[in-house]
Amino acid sequence: MNSPIKTINPTNSDIIDTYDLVSDQQVETAIQACHDAFDQWRLVSLEDRAAKIKAIGQALRDSKEDFAQLMTREVGKLIGDSRDEIDLCAAICDFTAAQGPKELADEERDIPDGQGVITYAPIGVIYGMQPWNFPCYQVIRYAVANLMAGNGVLLKHASNCTGSGLFLRDLMARAGLPENLFTVLVIDHDQSDKVIANDLVRGVTMTGSDGAGRVVAQQAAKYLKKTVLELGSNDAYVVLDDADLDLAVATCVAGRLYNNGQTCVAAKRFIVTEANYDAFVERFTDQMSQVKLVDPAEADSGLGPMARMDLRDDLAKQVEESVAKGAKVLCGGEVPDREGAYYPATVLVDVAPGQPAYDDELFGPVASVIRAKDDDDAMRIANDSRYGLGGGIFSKDVKRARDLAAKHFDTGMVCINKYNLAIPNMPFGGVKDSGYGREHGGFGMKEFVNAKSLYIA
Repeated sequence: MNSPIKTINPTNSDIIDTYDLVSDQQVETAIQACHDAFDQWRLVSLEDRAAKIKAIGQALRDSKEDFAQLMTREVGKLIGDSRDEIDLCAAICDFTAAQGPKELADEERDIPDGQGVITYAPIGVIYGMQPWNFPCYQVIRYAVANLMAGNGVLLKHASNCTGSGLFLRDLMARAGLPENLFTVLVIDHDQSDKVIANDLVRGVTMTGSDGAGRVVAQQAAKYLKKTVLELGSNDAYVVLDDADLDLAVATCVAGRLYNNGQTCVAAKRFIVTEANYDAFVERFTDQMSQVKLVDPAEADSGLGPMARMDLRDDLAKQVEESVAKGAKVLCGGEVPDREGAYYPATVLVDVAPGQPAYDDELFGPVASVIRAKDDDDAMRIANDSRYGLGGGIFSKDVKRARDLAAKHFDTGMVCINKYNLAIPNMPFGGVKDSGYGREHGGFGMKEFVNAKSLYIA
């Protein structure tokens, strides 16, 4: 029999709760129940679906403090960041409720000898596997879009935030969502493969590492099921010759350390031209070195623990390997002698190809600073990555920066003179090893629908 899941507070290693895995038979029963709920939900009008989505947003606001405290206990988020996450998720619900009926409405087109209609029909049960770094947002992002589209939703949450997944299940029930339409599966990876294989599951979405994405995509492809994958990244923030250095430094520190440095779309590589390199490194390192390690339940600023001890240890090894291959630590870089999964704000320079700090995603509060000859070289280095989720450009010439972002930055999202996480009305997603498909901005509502053509005489 499989061992139960234990959720552990990364700040003090206290056990929060214990959850038993469900049996294979219980999984099959849950999928059937979700499908049965979908079979009724798909016939509900777009306007009535939107009303339920709106109610979910209100339920999030009503439960904000309880949910925020739970997320902080489970994954070590600063309590202020947890509260902000709930606000973002409620805003996503508001946007989806307001725009969903328009995005999914039938479209009429002229065709020879008749009328053409495009109708967006839901396809069934959509299975989502989500990570721990944003326990509410990662779920809301795919779930409300698919509920608005008329689909049923299954969730396998990361084991260390199992409580957050179950909290969302209960919250959606309180909001009036039909029973079983949003179903949480407390299962392991072997059971997850069986969920993908189940005939009633029509689509699969996952947020996680590119390695895990390959496994999930291959598994889904065996059954010809569509996938949407939002995977890792190594986002480059480029400081061009004419950048406002004060703005660039402050923004890059915030972009690297948000959510304790554990954000797929965080600023991670900082590519700075010769003209600004020395000044940027001095100011950036000074600000990073002043960041204090804090108890996330009591602080809105500073740096909380990473989500698990093993993740902290993996990050430390990546730093050690990068240093062994030539990188230099300017601040941080050592595991602190204290309780909890803490790692300090760290700055690496002399970062080059062949080092984890250059080639791979450092999913924690470690910044890789890379010197570029000039603006053209900086853009070349920015694109010299197998990833392509987000990125940024700092330049006083906004028109030129916009042109570089639109035509030359090989990534799904680009910030100009700012750092941004996600906005409900803008598409979110990447290219290359960062995955495929889009969420937010209306795009996510159409990822798992049947764009059905009707030809009417």
